Amino acid sequence: MTILSHRHRFVFIAVPKVASHSIRFALRPHLGPDDEEQVALFVRKRIARPVFDTQEHGHQTAVEVRAAIGTDLWSSYLSFAVVRNPWDRFVSYVAFMMRHHGAFERDPRAAMHRVLANPQNQSPVHYRSQIDFLTDDSGALIVSKICRAERLQHDFDEVCDRLTLPRCTLETRNASVHRPYVDYYDDELRAAVAARYRADIDCFGYRFGD
Repeated sequence: MTILSHRHRFVFIAVPKVASHSIRFALRPHLGPDDEEQVALFVRKRIARPVFDTQEHGHQTAVEVRAAIGTDLWSSYLSFAVVRNPWDRFVSYVAFMMRHHGAFERDPRAAMHRVLANPQNQSPVHYRSQIDFLTDDSGALIVSKICRAERLQHDFDEVCDRLTLPRCTLETRNASVHRPYVDYYDDELRAAVAARYRADIDCFGYRFGD
């Protein structure tokens, strides 16, 4: 779901399981004929750079996109992404990955424990920390604007204002349906997810229950 817009001079970095579809559907009507998307779910589109030809997903990192388009272009465009509470995101990830065989619906807590314990259940794209998509090799954030899923409409309105795009109401797209994320956790799971995504928690200041 990476979007590179030359018409409006922005780059959208799509962190997995963080409102990517909602943002993409809101932006798509404003894209010009030379603007580019990288997406594999529902439709297949590719950003016209050789490095992306074989990537069967739309979740490129900021470093990958910057390298592909060049530092000068990257620096002159507004780059933005959305982040999400890691405990909430992990529930959504497990529900998404197990959506076809009902394991999450039958026993969500057991499913979450299994994902943490078994690398075979850990998608190399969707399981990654959010900061992996947004930082360079030194650990510095290289994205201009960080939006938060918890205040998504407000933050997306700010992006639209900066790009002089009309504000619009974001629609819920491709979302997992589940209870409030705190309901799925026991103390062990809470600590394990905190340890796995400690870098996200520290960088973005999230707490359990936010």
